Amino acid sequence: MKILLAIAIGIIIMAVIFQIYITMASGKSEIQSYEVIRTQEPYEIRYYPPAIMAKISSTSKSYRDLGYSGFGKLANYIFGGNSANKQIAMTSPVHMDIGDTLSTMSFVIPSEYTLDDLPKPNNAEINIQTTDAEYVAVISFGGFASNDRINEHQKLLRQYLIDTKIAYFGNFRFLGYNPPYQLLGRRNEIIVTVDIIQ
Repeated sequence: MKILLAIAIGIIIMAVIFQIYITMASGKSEIQSYEVIRTQEPYEIRYYPPAIMAKISSTSKSYRDLGYSGFGKLANYIFGGNSANKQIAMTSPVHMDIGDTLSTMSFVIPSEYTLDDLPKPNNAEINIQTTDAEYVAVISFGGFASNDRINEHQKLLRQYLIDTKIAYFGNFRFLGYNPPYQLLGRRNEIIVTVDIIQ
């Protein structure tokens, strides 16, 4: 009995150490740059400069389905599935735009790259493109994302924007910052493009 208890305690300690390590390691990944323009609890307005993204399109209509269909293909590209067989560092967040007929998932390319020196994907489904600069409204939430939680926070952000008379357009998008096996310190966001605010 004492041996089983000692083993259980050892497993719990290792799991906690692993989670602390994962949390610290994910904090060292490059995060897509932005500038906070205004904070108006519970949301904020940010400015995102142009960024290079690797994007894949899908007919998936849910967070879970889009994650299953898109993540592996994009991960393969940055882990060496490209014209240079080169590994590209993982950044955060992962962008997901879930639409009624067409959805996309995108990885942000590290800022050290330009379009000229970025290797081409081996998978023709992956498009490399530079996004336009934009102003967005953002609401954050912790824990694990799900279709229900994403929809709930989309509705919250929409209502806050209506209440504060800020015009928005386009789809509400999901940003995920953590690997699926990270349990602690998870960060999720819903964003939507807004009219330019200074």
